[in-house]
Amino acid sequence: MNLKEKYIIELKSLIKQSVGISDLDIGDIISETPPKKEFGDIAIPMFKFSSILKQKPFDIANKVKTEIEKSNLVEKIDIKGAYLNIFFNKKLIANDILNLAIAQKENFGKQDDKKEKVVVEFSCPNTNKPLHLGHCRNNVLGDSISRIFKFNGFDVKKVNLINDRGIHICKSMLAYKMFGNNTTPEKENKKSDHLVGDFYVKYAKEAENNSELEKDAQKLLILWEQNDKDTIELWKKMNKWAIDGILETYNKMGISFDEFEYESINYLYGKEVVDEGLTKKVFYKEDDGSVWINNEDVGLDKKAVLRGDGTSIYITQDLGTAIKRQEKFGFNRLIYVVGSEQIYHFKTLFEILKKLGNKWANDCFHLSYGMVNLPEGKMKSREGKVVDADNLMELLFDMAKDAINEKQKELSDAEKAEIAKKVSLSALKYYLLNFSTIKDVMFIPEKSISFDGNTGPYLQYTTARINSLLLKAGNYSQTNISESDYNFNSDEWNVISYLLDFTDSITKSCENYAPVEICTYLYELAKLYNKFYHDNQILNQEEKVRNIRLLISQATLITLKNGLNLLGIEPLERM
Repeated sequence: MNLKEKYIIELKSLIKQSVGISDLDIGDIISETPPKKEFGDIAIPMFKFSSILKQKPFDIANKVKTEIEKSNLVEKIDIKGAYLNIFFNKKLIANDILNLAIAQKENFGKQDDKKEKVVVEFSCPNTNKPLHLGHCRNNVLGDSISRIFKFNGFDVKKVNLINDRGIHICKSMLAYKMFGNNTTPEKENKKSDHLVGDFYVKYAKEAENNSELEKDAQKLLILWEQNDKDTIELWKKMNKWAIDGILETYNKMGISFDEFEYESINYLYGKEVVDEGLTKKVFYKEDDGSVWINNEDVGLDKKAVLRGDGTSIYITQDLGTAIKRQEKFGFNRLIYVVGSEQIYHFKTLFEILKKLGNKWANDCFHLSYGMVNLPEGKMKSREGKVVDADNLMELLFDMAKDAINEKQKELSDAEKAEIAKKVSLSALKYYLLNFSTIKDVMFIPEKSISFDGNTGPYLQYTTARINSLLLKAGNYSQTNISESDYNFNSDEWNVISYLLDFTDSITKSCENYAPVEICTYLYELAKLYNKFYHDNQILNQEEKVRNIRLLISQATLITLKNGLNLLGIEPLERM
């Protein structure tokens, strides 16, 4: 239970006693956050009690006000119509929340262990091209969701299913056989996954004028499934190039996984599931030998789960993979981070799993997200009209370095490069996370890298500002605020009271699968702190004022750092 919940429960208990309704459940007493700070910290309506007590809400509010004003938790209460607008005891709250943040440090806001296992599947690249901007959104979303669930007390496993087989892989292989001349990434002086991607684009261009290439690629896939020696040798070589390059990109982005799975292995699992489903009469066979399921009873279409020639399709693999994961991890929740174009696929997948008797299918969730576009239009991999993740990170790095050169000319090149790396990744990750997941995103590099406004670099600038302040301050004593005669001004209290909401923002982000909740919280906290910093002297004050304001600064820094970590962003020690 976080501090704010504790305070609210205490207030509700007092209200229950005041109104004299013994069988009233505290959970049924509504509490709201007033629309403006000047209206109070918590608002509690009296409507519910009016119908029970047969009294006017205003009269009940007056009676309750008299009783709960006696609590040391309350500074004052205003009655607005049927509402009790309650103002917390600033000294008590400040002492509790500031000292808690500083005592808990990186654990501030962290929830108790829930003893539940969560598997998060994300990224899942094809091995026919490098990662691009669309993959970046998937990566940062999956990574952030994993961090958020872990911070909320779940046992999290991050899983990456590498799509290393299929017709799209064979297209790159065919182009290499036709035009590669045994070249290598070393010979071309090119990152290995980019070289593979070049051949995928080459295939697409050649196929525009040669309709036979599609048949040739299909033949290559059949040879692969027949374990043809030369085909497998080429597949292994090009797959290694692609995967090595993709792993390098993950490392640059600060993305990691607990498990790697491979479609070339997993695609076989689903056939066993199909055989089982036929036995249970969940599936049925058509005359051509293909296997289907009828989901019209749940508002979905009929769906093939195996081709007539006995080969797997995507849903075949996904069925087997999900069941294998349950056997391996015993998960309480399985989250798929996949684009919104696959919404129907996952509705079908989950429904089939249920019909096969897997009750845990109710605990599967598709976290869908919108596309990422550029101002010049939609990306198209096969036409080569993409922004590769590596090139984008390099662009943002250069932009960050230019900005740092202007701000900090005295730093060494190595120091500038280290700061630029953190700032560029912050710009990318925060921009992609600071939207409702279902919305499409227009990525504008210049906007993402700004140190002003709702951006990752702005939050990093704030952490650097506080670090600099605390470094100048040196050691300071932590005043017992609750016993002092200190009166907080509005700037100080706005920051302190907002720290109370940090745990709520983490809980909401977990419940709603929404890192944007944390983005919003951190931006508001940074704005409140920067106003406090700008309008109030800190170091040049008498000792008590100085110490309390440093306490506020340190607690804010801890909160910002913890929140940024949940977004996969490193704070800055200095700017």
